[in-house]
Amino acid sequence: MFRIGIGHDGHKIEMKEEKVKKPLTLGGVVVDEHIEVIANSDGDMILHSLCNALNTAIGGGSFDEYAGPLCKKGIVDSKEYLSVVYNQIKKEGYKVNNISVSIEAGAPPLEQYRLQITESLSKLLHLNKAYIGISSTTGNGLSQYSEGKGIRCSCIVSLIKEGE
Repeated sequence: MFRIGIGHDGHKIEMKEEKVKKPLTLGGVVVDEHIEVIANSDGDMILHSLCNALNTAIGGGSFDEYAGPLCKKGIVDSKEYLSVVYNQIKKEGYKVNNISVSIEAGAPPLEQYRLQITESLSKLLHLNKAYIGISSTTGNGLSQYSEGKGIRCSCIVSLIKEGE
């Protein structure tokens, strides 16, 4: 038995001269301390889209159903949100089989962080790096994301029953 989930997330970003309070973090990796993410949490779009994908794969809705209340309590680390849904899929008897991540960002160039992000996701999901694919595109100026005003991310996950 397997399940598939799809998740999306996007946030506005602002380039700053000084280090910012909410630096651009993707997949648990701080990518740029001079790019501020406009979000209530840390704004980690990879982890947010991954949470949505995992949650929908087990029949849930938006990850905000648990992340919203946690954020209101001051928990803004998206790794905590991922932990909640990861524990839920384990409780349902599933494990992550593989994930595919696609990011659109005009800035900063993200390919240089792909291996670091893959390593981080591998640790967070207890998943072999060979089962994690990450691609990025600039979008060629066709959207506000490709113009450097924000970043968006999509994820697809497959789950399999534990023991299979």
